[in-house]
Amino acid sequence: MSGIWFNRGGEGRRGIGNTPLRSQRRQKKKHYIVLWSSALNRLLPANLILCALMANIVLMLLLLHRLIFSSIAQETFDVRQHLSTVTRYEVSKGIKENAFDSSKIRDQCSPIHLNLVARHGTRAPTKKRMRDLEILSVQLKSLMQNAKEKGSSLEKLPSWLTGWSSPWKGKTKGGELIMHGEDEMYNLGIRIRERFQELFSDDYHPDVYQIRATQIPRASASAVAFGMGMFSGRGKIGAGNHRAFAVLSESRASDIMLRFHDCCQNYKVHRKQQEPAVFKLKEPVLDEITRSLAARYELNFTIKDTSTLWFLCKQEASLLDITNQACGLFSNDEVNLLEWTDDLEMFILKGYGKSLNYRMGVPLLEDVISSMETAIKAKEEGYAPGSYEKARLRFAHAETLVPFSCLIGLFLDGSEFDQIQKEKPLEYPLKPPQKRTWRGSMVAPFAGNNALVLYSCPEKNTSKYFVQVLHNEQPIPMAGCGGTDFCPFQIFKEKIAAAHLKHSYDYLCNASMEKQPGSKSFVSQLFEMLSWILSGKNKDKASPKVEL
Repeated sequence: MSGIWFNRGGEGRRGIGNTPLRSQRRQKKKHYIVLWSSALNRLLPANLILCALMANIVLMLLLLHRLIFSSIAQETFDVRQHLSTVTRYEVSKGIKENAFDSSKIRDQCSPIHLNLVARHGTRAPTKKRMRDLEILSVQLKSLMQNAKEKGSSLEKLPSWLTGWSSPWKGKTKGGELIMHGEDEMYNLGIRIRERFQELFSDDYHPDVYQIRATQIPRASASAVAFGMGMFSGRGKIGAGNHRAFAVLSESRASDIMLRFHDCCQNYKVHRKQQEPAVFKLKEPVLDEITRSLAARYELNFTIKDTSTLWFLCKQEASLLDITNQACGLFSNDEVNLLEWTDDLEMFILKGYGKSLNYRMGVPLLEDVISSMETAIKAKEEGYAPGSYEKARLRFAHAETLVPFSCLIGLFLDGSEFDQIQKEKPLEYPLKPPQKRTWRGSMVAPFAGNNALVLYSCPEKNTSKYFVQVLHNEQPIPMAGCGGTDFCPFQIFKEKIAAAHLKHSYDYLCNASMEKQPGSKSFVSQLFEMLSWILSGKNKDKASPKVEL
């Protein structure tokens, strides 16, 4: 540094050139530069190595984090929670999605009536589906034999698949309520009685606690199991001190309250027309998974095989608690997609896909409203305890529960509720990996239910009577009542029920469909459906606004 300052001094300016002193200083400067350069050359590789080492450590940490996260995701993925409407009730209740902060009900409010609409408990597969599994067993043997003849070692094939036969082989009857289902309904009865002790404190009488079921054995058996839990300890029969109770049923041919889908001619025609179009929506997913299975296990699977293996997975996981056989053939992503195809079908054929799907449930909604009005009258006029109805308990099917959930506007946001009030179609459930509210495992699992509890509250510048909806025993928001689960009865009637109650069952189900407002011919509906499929808009995007 001194040499530099010297050069800027007077001697330098006076022309003193290459003096010995200046030469020494130049040499010293060069020496410093050499030393600095040498130091840099030594430090630079060390720094680069350190940076590279740090980068490798960060990369390893990221990979480790991803590996741990992936492992946790694999461990926490419970296939039993992804079986759509084949999901068992206790498994469904363990699904923690769409958390909702329920209303704080004032201490002064008390329940005065309860309406229950419940699906039957877990059941065995029907005869038709058991035959499908018998056919699958034969088909698998044929596929393996063909693969062997082509030189395949079948090393990738799970050992259980060799020689597999249906767990229901040889059974000639099906569809009955199984022990899991009995437990579900029995315990549901106990929990509801304990939760609403004020309502269920009276002695049993069929006019106070009316129990109805369809004529299908699994529904009536569910009603019996529920009643055994509800009235356990109230009688003198057996060790459990049970008591007898009545279960009412309407003829299957005329049960427009709980089997309205069976009696509605227009719905039958509509459903039959739409089933091929629904398959067209599901086909790309099934085709992709079929090709993946074929490549993975070196068997020439068909779409039919994939569908039946998925059905087997659902039956094994739900009824037998076996998750490592048929379910193990599919990846988690494939399970999510297969679940979505089931949920999509339920949405289109039983849910919000078309207003007829749920509007044909008007007789049931009328019965619910009527029972509430009767309970209000009994409260207002001071009827004596035991002289009026306190609960109306109904046991039916997914084809009853799903439309009823739609009638009262569950699983919607505010804008979607406005759409159905105006008879506009909703978008289809979003395809995975996008999140969706409409999941069969939550909407209508085995033993799924809606309880509508009527409360009487001290009048305080608001309504005196309120309706709370419990879906699978949990409070659920009603889009038609501002997203609350505790809705003034008059608002429930006027904003949620009235738009449906203006339609008659006879008109909806028996009048010519072409004469009904907003109806489209099957050809035009199919054209819209095919246009959507061919346009490619069904790939990971919101669903189309096409009414089916």
